[in-house]
Amino acid sequence: MASCRAWNIRVLVAVVCGLLTGIILGLGIWRIVIRIQRGISATSSSTPTEFCRNGGTWENGRCVCTEEWKGLRCTIANFCEKSTYMGFTFARIPVGRYGPSLQTCGKGTPNAGNPMAVRLCSLSPYGEIELQNVTIGNCNENLETLEEQVKDVTAPLNNISSEVQILTSDANKLTAENISSATRVVGQIFNTSRNASPEAKKIAVVTVSQLLDASGDAFQEAAATANNDALTTLIEQMETYSLSLGNESVVEPNIAIQSANFSSKDAVGPLNVRFSVQKGASSSLLSGSTFIHTNVDGLNPDGQTELQVLLNMTKSNSKACGFVVYQNDKLFQSKTFTAKSNFSQKIISSKTDENEQDQSASVDMVFSPRYNQREFQLYSYACVYWNLSTRDWDTYGCQKHKGTDGFLRCHCNHTTNFAVLMTFKKDYQYPKSLDVFSNVGCALSITGLALTIVFQIVTRKVRKTSVTWVLVNLCISMLIFNLLFVFGIENSNKNKTSDGDIHDIDFKNNEVPQTDTINNPNPTCTAIAALLHYFLLVTFTWNALSAAQLYFLLIRTMKPLPRHFILFISLIGWGVPAIVVAITVGVIYSQNGKNPQWELDYRQETICWLAIPEPDGVTKSPLLWSFIVPVTIILISNVVIFITISIKVLWKNNQNLTSTKKVSSVRKIVSTLSVAVVFGITWILAYLMLVNDDSIRIIFSYIFCLFNTTQGVQIFILYTVRTKIFQTEASKVLMLLSSIGGKKSLSSVTQLRLRVRMYNFLRSLPTLHEHFRLLETSPSTEDITLSESDKAKQSI
Repeated sequence: MASCRAWNIRVLVAVVCGLLTGIILGLGIWRIVIRIQRGISATSSSTPTEFCRNGGTWENGRCVCTEEWKGLRCTIANFCEKSTYMGFTFARIPVGRYGPSLQTCGKGTPNAGNPMAVRLCSLSPYGEIELQNVTIGNCNENLETLEEQVKDVTAPLNNISSEVQILTSDANKLTAENISSATRVVGQIFNTSRNASPEAKKIAVVTVSQLLDASGDAFQEAAATANNDALTTLIEQMETYSLSLGNESVVEPNIAIQSANFSSKDAVGPLNVRFSVQKGASSSLLSGSTFIHTNVDGLNPDGQTELQVLLNMTKSNSKACGFVVYQNDKLFQSKTFTAKSNFSQKIISSKTDENEQDQSASVDMVFSPRYNQREFQLYSYACVYWNLSTRDWDTYGCQKHKGTDGFLRCHCNHTTNFAVLMTFKKDYQYPKSLDVFSNVGCALSITGLALTIVFQIVTRKVRKTSVTWVLVNLCISMLIFNLLFVFGIENSNKNKTSDGDIHDIDFKNNEVPQTDTINNPNPTCTAIAALLHYFLLVTFTWNALSAAQLYFLLIRTMKPLPRHFILFISLIGWGVPAIVVAITVGVIYSQNGKNPQWELDYRQETICWLAIPEPDGVTKSPLLWSFIVPVTIILISNVVIFITISIKVLWKNNQNLTSTKKVSSVRKIVSTLSVAVVFGITWILAYLMLVNDDSIRIIFSYIFCLFNTTQGVQIFILYTVRTKIFQTEASKVLMLLSSIGGKKSLSSVTQLRLRVRMYNFLRSLPTLHEHFRLLETSPSTEDITLSESDKAKQSI
């Protein structure tokens, strides 16, 4: 009878293990097939990743190339190859750019470290790429000495303009002091009272374009130290210069200037003037991409239009107008608006030759928003102008107009420097709701944990022992974590997503935004992330306390345990995680509290959990220091203790104890699993999910999900179902139910056989001795005669 019973148990265990293995492998294969199908459909419906070559990116339905390439797929060269001329060597130079020489001024010169010469790469009238002659600089001059020289009214402005252009050719080396000095020098060249030659002014435009390649931080520092005076003066002088070009244009990579002079025969001038900027292969401005049309009816943008301005001069007596386009807003250092993204914020200036008091022209504008539509959505925009008095953006006289062609439309009743300050919302890919696999596992765990807690508390008197304190606290923390995970892991912002359509924008609100990227704050999600963080740390802490307590009981044979032991470990189990979470949130808030989006430095937006660090910010990540590091330390210590207990206690046959000789291998396996569950050993599978192979990672993901979402069920089976009290009561209930349900259909003999089989099956399950508890300071009352230390060892 005993051998038959043992055989039945082995068959049952084998069947269960086989079913679980089959389910895991089936889910893994199914998941791989789904991923393959998604990959095929994505490939057929979207642009391949390698469609844009040579660093080009796919934006707004086309390839946006780097300056060195052009064409549909960025495969046509747009640069001059490395060259040597007059003893100077030049690296690859993009078309339209001046390349600095590799030779620099010596250490003993005022211009030490700066290039000795520059060379222009341009297009010939026939469209061929060619290199121009070398312009050699003076190593005895620097920006500071030139700033002093330009104050002299007799100074050679042509030479000074060329020297400044050479000194600013390498934008990566420009500091805030360099920018301030260069803007002052260029400002003097554009000053109408200095009567600089047209050639000197054109070279000064090149210098301004090169300055706009400098870092934004350098411009911010320059604006702060110079109090914006030099930048503001330069902006005003660029407007004035735009009226002096006749019908010509000056186009550099970061700035384009064009004028329109009207015939003196027209007494009142044209009615409307339209200025257009066309899209190029790269983000830089290109020669031939700007156009002016006079006497037009209105705006007429098309698919190639990046921005368009209509200057309404019906009531104006102007004879000339000018336009300036800035590739970015670095000259316009705002105190209210902060740009955090690298999306182009073009600035357009329009000016007429009327007196300041007689300005009567109005402006209509359209802008084509240019941003990464894969990751961001256009949230809103503001039509603004640069207020030279306050030196900041202002909305006075400007309003938004609703359009139907995908362009951002503005109208202002005056002329000056205009911009559209766009705000973007990151297009988060919120995950789908928990799948059936996770829901079923969490539901079973929640039920098992709740029953385990109730059983441990209710039956403590029947079992004549104190409640298992560590086990109950472990179950409570795990239960709360599972409830929060199921009902709170999803961000409620998931239901507030939009498609980023321009028609969803509030056109009545035209306020200057604070930043160009926003996120909807969700304090509830932040609170849930903090609670999940806390209760998962609590769970791991109680796992560690379980391991430590068993180590002292079974290895050190420490009985009874020290006084106030329960109070001491309770403070550790619930207090230490609270300190870790409080310090983490406090440090993040103290560093980023002024930022309305500080929450995203702590948690993710897609789910209410700790933020995943950027590749360059791993060492500062809260996920690393407040979760991964402490959990890793706990798991390593638990594994060491688990191996020690398994070798010295669970799988060791003590010849002096007759009882250990009768312990079967199945019971040893079950005892080992019992310890592994409360130690949290299965969480080691999370590290196996970090492999690069997607197929293997998917399999480990499902194995991890299976073992950890059902951890509550495992505790319920191993620490509740396997106890004698539960089996006895459960057998009575099952026999009662079977007898009630089978009265009409089964004979009395059949009912008796069913009861006997059910009773024998439940009694055949291997059980833990009732005298063992994870945290018990007194021996339990079992009908065995062993020493205290032997009792503890036999309790597994």
